[in-house]
Amino acid sequence: MTDGSDNGQARPPTAQAFVLTQLRRAISAGEFVPGQPLRQDALAKRFGVSRVPLREAFKVLESEGQVVYEPHRGHKVATLSLDDLLEVYRLRQLLETEAARSALKTVPSPGVLQALHHAAAEVEAASAAGDLLRMTEANRRFHFVLVEAAGMPRLDRIVQVLWDATEAYRFVYYGVESNRERVEREHLLIIDAFEQQDTARLIRLLDEHREHAVEALRAFLEAR
Repeated sequence: MTDGSDNGQARPPTAQAFVLTQLRRAISAGEFVPGQPLRQDALAKRFGVSRVPLREAFKVLESEGQVVYEPHRGHKVATLSLDDLLEVYRLRQLLETEAARSALKTVPSPGVLQALHHAAAEVEAASAAGDLLRMTEANRRFHFVLVEAAGMPRLDRIVQVLWDATEAYRFVYYGVESNRERVEREHLLIIDAFEQQDTARLIRLLDEHREHAVEALRAFLEAR
């Protein structure tokens, strides 16, 4: 993504929305890595916009924890400490466990299962093509099918914020082929547990799924 295009998708209706989409995708794709400065002049030229929509987009990303501002230095991609990472994943565990329980209080609708299968297939296809950005986006859709099935919009919004805070690190995890293969296998097990309405198994599988990511990212952060 070097020309400000959005891969054939319809351009968002405002300059701010366009810039926000492009910055999020660049962070998710590992093009902008944790700690990397975000130079407004260069980005304005790249996206063909003024600095005003850039500043507005930065404010949104700051509120999500993806970007930080340092006086006299400007904006940069947020860098997580190990403690930050562990806190985010612990909070996700608590909330996503509640979502799983709530989602399985009723018989899963065919639409939910279909959406899970479709997202899992998109993850596999993107992984096979080596398209880590598309895999990251499909993986997020997969997990939020489960969260949204709980019918708890406030919980959904909080979990979205937690996911945003670690978005820059997801590319690190998917950069290893064995991790991608494990993600694909675990998605199928999660779908099976959901379809069988096995709440205890579903929660255990989701816990293991998160823990594998934590282990890999712990090693990455400690190495840094």
